[in-house]
Amino acid sequence: MTILNPGARLGAVLLAAAMVPAVSSAARADAADFYKGKSVTINIGFGAGGGYDTYARVLARHYGRHIAGSPTVVPVNMPGSGALRAANFVYSAAKKDGTAMALVGASTLMEPLFGNKKALFDATKFTWIGSMAKDIAFCGIWKSAGVKSFDQWMKEKKQLTFGATGPAAITAQHPTILKNVIGANAKVLPGYKGTKDINLAMQRGEVDGSCGLFVSSIKAQYQRFVDAGDMILVMQMGPAKTDAFGKVPSIFDYAKTDTDKKVLEIHFGQLLLGRPFVAAPGVPADRAKALQDGFVATLKDPKLLADAKKARIAIEPVSAEEALNLLVGFGNYPKEAIDAAKKAIGR
Repeated sequence: MTILNPGARLGAVLLAAAMVPAVSSAARADAADFYKGKSVTINIGFGAGGGYDTYARVLARHYGRHIAGSPTVVPVNMPGSGALRAANFVYSAAKKDGTAMALVGASTLMEPLFGNKKALFDATKFTWIGSMAKDIAFCGIWKSAGVKSFDQWMKEKKQLTFGATGPAAITAQHPTILKNVIGANAKVLPGYKGTKDINLAMQRGEVDGSCGLFVSSIKAQYQRFVDAGDMILVMQMGPAKTDAFGKVPSIFDYAKTDTDKKVLEIHFGQLLLGRPFVAAPGVPADRAKALQDGFVATLKDPKLLADAKKARIAIEPVSAEEALNLLVGFGNYPKEAIDAAKKAIGR
């Protein structure tokens, strides 16, 4: 699937080059002096116990060893509004000295493009650190709903309720897209702290299903429910397709028009940034480079990879430059495609 047009790709390369300037050995020493004895906080935009939380804590256990000066890395949960709270905090309120980072959702970063006035940031102006994974998301339905496939759901036109965090999160946006683009009878019930809470709500019968379930999260936390037939995965959404859980249809199979396909590309191409980490804008170049280089090195660390395997999470790094490239590409989509993508999530 093509994400960027040539002009967008050129713009992204120029932005990336400006974002990661050459750093001298003296500057690297300065970064080490700065970080020695300090703490770097990772503000996790979602609640404890979910997939984002797992990724951040696995990273935090090893990241400090690979940052110049070996700071302590402290993960802190800051859930709210589909990670908008964490994104806004790091962009505007946190210190711009390289000691504050955030793990947010890819959909969070798209909110300014979709006109959300509560998104008080420009995603291309963060100090980009990178993403720990590329991912594919699924929608799952609890067995008590009596629906065993997406086609059955569409045929019966039964209303199913999906738990969600906030409107900026994929837990809300993905079922809304199923409703507005594909025609599924989906209702969204927001207010949960994360996928862990939504899963508990499914078991209690408060909601019928959950969307925004990444492959890594399913394998780490929900595989037993899938294997037992308690959770039925009815749809996958992403820039690629997987048979990791059997033959589950892709949302792209149901696109009716070229506009539908562009809308789906905008919403699901972003999942190439499965677990994106950013720092405040304006971090000094030497410290930004220390965070970026440390991130790359950490994701190659055998100790982190062993922890990731134990936690059943996949590590598929995306660099800071690649992340910017993707975001600039979305900004270069035609206005009519962006407007249609906004409409798809009820904007």
